[in-house]
Order: sequence, then C-alpha cells, then structure tokens
Amino acid sequence: MNKKFQFSKPLVKLSGEMLGGDSGTGFDKSSLENFSEMIAELVEKKITPSVVLGGGNLFRGGRNALPALKRFHGDYIGMLATVMNAICFADHLEKHVKTRVFSAVAMPGICESYQIDNVRKAVSDGYVCFFAGGTGNPFFSTDTAAALRAIETGCDVLIKATKVDGVYDSDPEKNPDAKKFETITYSEVLDKQLGVMDLMAIALCRENKLPLIVTSLAERGNLLKACIGDKIGTRVY
Repeated sequence: MNKKFQFSKPLVKLSGEMLGGDSGTGFDKSSLENFSEMIAELVEKKITPSVVLGGGNLFRGGRNALPALKRFHGDYIGMLATVMNAICFADHLEKHVKTRVFSAVAMPGICESYQIDNVRKAVSDGYVCFFAGGTGNPFFSTDTAAALRAIETGCDVLIKATKVDGVYDSDPEKNPDAKKFETITYSEVLDKQLGVMDLMAIALCRENKLPLIVTSLAERGNLLKACIGDKIGTRVY
C-alpha cells in the first residue's frame, strides 16, 4: 500500500556546485541525469515540485578574486548563472516531465519572466517550474529566493538538498564528533548561528510557518522520503 504524502508541493533548493559533479564546476552529465530522475520520481507519485538552483558551479567568489568587480555586479552575474543552470537542468528533466523556466530578471526570447499569477497557473497545471534569477535584486541569496518563491507559490515545504545529510552543531567534515539534529526550531538555528540558510531566508520561513528539511541527495530516494515524512536529514520548524 502506498504511503500517504505529508508534502505534495515541495520547493527543492539545489546548489549549483552539485550540478558540477565531483569538481563542482560546469555541468556534469551524470549528475544532471541523476537529479532529473529524482525530480521525475516525485512527479510520478503525483507530487508537484518546483526548483531553485544556485549558480556556484559557474560563478562564485568573484568579489574576492576580482576586487574591481562591484558587489552588485557580482550578484547580477550570479543571477545569470542561475538562469543558465535552470535552462540546462530543465532540458535534462524535460524527457521525463513537462517543465517551465521563469526568471526574476526579464530575458525575452530566453525564458519566461516571473509573474506570480502565471507561475501559480503553471504549478497547478502540473509543470515542474524552475525559478531563476534569484529575487531579481542584488544583495539577496538564492536561499532567500527559494524561501520567497516557496511562500509565494504556495509550496508546503522547502527542501534544501546539500552534500551533508542534515544540520549539525559544527562542521562534520572537520569535527568527527559533530552532533546531528533530527529536528530543530528556526529560533535555535538563529541562536546557535548554525548557518543553515542566511538570516533573511530563515526569517521568511519562520514568519510564514514554512517547514524546512535539510538532507543529502547522496542516497537515491531522499526527496521522496522527505515528502512522505520519513525521518531523514533535519527538519526545521
């Protein structure tokens, strides 16, 4: 008997580096195909996911490596990187399900502009929607964009997919004794300065009572398990 899904409209936040495979840069064919199959698995189960991607596989750290680059220009370059990632990912996913790419930065002829009524209609029609271009403004992260889009489009959970299988009290790669949290409140995340997401993203989720699940995609099926409500990763509420 099929399990009942706790969440049917997740927004999946995926870092750009994860599209680059082991190197974390550019596009890795096997990673794109693997993640596409994970998203398609949700659709097969009548779940309607949306996706926000980072841009770190194409542009990261420019403000440090390129001191002449203004902060807001660096942010705009990062927004362009997220559009490229969304288009690439959507094309790989389209062989499984129908997709649409919306950008907060208008790019006629390349992808659709983000307009909330059009997006809501696309989600209700069963499209896997990619939200690119961040919030359309500099000084905001893609984590904040993910929280904002999840709230605007009526998603019932934000799933942050990372290389780490949850939230820890310290970096588990540096501290073998790091403690993993199964559940934690947004207030505790802020008090302990755990760096799960940036301050604005955490505030948006907390104020709008949007649950957040932080989990790894290293294990196949984790997205589906998160939607079912299985105890994986860390649940922030």
